[in-house]
Amino acid sequence: MNYKFLQNQDKEIFDAIKNEEKRQAEGMELIASENYVSAAVLEAMANVLTNKYSEGYPGRRYYGGQDFVDVVENIAVERAKKLFNAEHANVQPLSGSPANAAVYISFLRPGDKVLGLKLDHGGHLSHGHPVNFSGMLYDFVQYEVNSETGRIDMDKVAEIAKKEKPKMIVAGYSAYSREIEWKKFKEIADSVGAFTFADIAHTAGLIAGGQMDNPVPIFDVVSTTTHKTLRGPRGAMIMCKAEFAKQIDRAVFPGMQGGPHEHIIASKAVAFKEALKPEFADYAERVVKNAKALAGELMDLGHKIVSGGTDNHLMVVDMASRGVDGREAEEALDKVGISVSRSTIPNDPNPPMRPSGVRIGTPAITTRGMGEGDMKKVADWIDAAIKNRDNESELNKIKEEVKEFCLMFPIPGI
Repeated sequence: MNYKFLQNQDKEIFDAIKNEEKRQAEGMELIASENYVSAAVLEAMANVLTNKYSEGYPGRRYYGGQDFVDVVENIAVERAKKLFNAEHANVQPLSGSPANAAVYISFLRPGDKVLGLKLDHGGHLSHGHPVNFSGMLYDFVQYEVNSETGRIDMDKVAEIAKKEKPKMIVAGYSAYSREIEWKKFKEIADSVGAFTFADIAHTAGLIAGGQMDNPVPIFDVVSTTTHKTLRGPRGAMIMCKAEFAKQIDRAVFPGMQGGPHEHIIASKAVAFKEALKPEFADYAERVVKNAKALAGELMDLGHKIVSGGTDNHLMVVDMASRGVDGREAEEALDKVGISVSRSTIPNDPNPPMRPSGVRIGTPAITTRGMGEGDMKKVADWIDAAIKNRDNESELNKIKEEVKEFCLMFPIPGI
């Protein structure tokens, strides 16, 4: 992008941005929740729409001068509905956790019982962890993955639901690498009279690209971020059945938020248009193929993958067999220009800041054009960095190899 005004007015911020561009270009992004937006999505985030306050919804605003803002938001809504076969969509949520909070206040009252996936088993903080607002305000009970298979045991979910009779069941994850059985969750919820809430923040792009099952036509309400696999700006949206549209809209505004960020909504609309193209389905397919290939290569090198593989874009690697914890592995990989995120494993004996695993994903490297044939190189570099974590000379050598390789794959917008 052209930063001529920023460069003249605030060189400190300009320099930081340019250094980040360099870091992204020379390094390998394997954090499962990160991606690269297109130049068009990037441009749509920086425009005069940021000057406008637009509390309310199209046709029902609390300020004047909304003609073109309404055009932008209506386009974003219609594209979102088409992309996910949704009856209703609210594109105003600012981020994933606030979107989830809006869902909860729409369907629940403080103290209501909710069933969600435990954090160290692949869930999310906003799915009932005690330190999060969700765990503080609502009575969460939690299901786990099977200790042997690393997969969600639907019979166990049904057993817990029958015993606890929650008002809502949450299905979704931040570190679970398998397909979710949406219809079974719906059957279980119906059997106990619970609402169904799917959080597809991680897999929305794979669902939009036809690589994973879509819960939107099945569940009562679905939230997602618009970045990650969907390759849009940082933000979120909520989709629901038409019968819940009014309560969801009221929960977002005025329940959770004031004025929406219409420049980001414009960028969301651009990303949704991109995701509706056949090329995006090809991209989503390559993300999954790359993840499967990378998981296979890592397992061939002796690494343990939770659940034994992946159906989506991510995997959690248990580092215990390498004699390191997740934080040590993350730091070693940082030294060679490979970014990952430390992650808990099911029933992790270690504390959250120093968990036993790392989470690895393929959305960003796939956007850059890396393919299945490149995954052996990636796995070898990961393995070598862990083995040589105390050998600065070897780490520097690996870093140069990673840099040379990454520069062959330009990043959109840079």
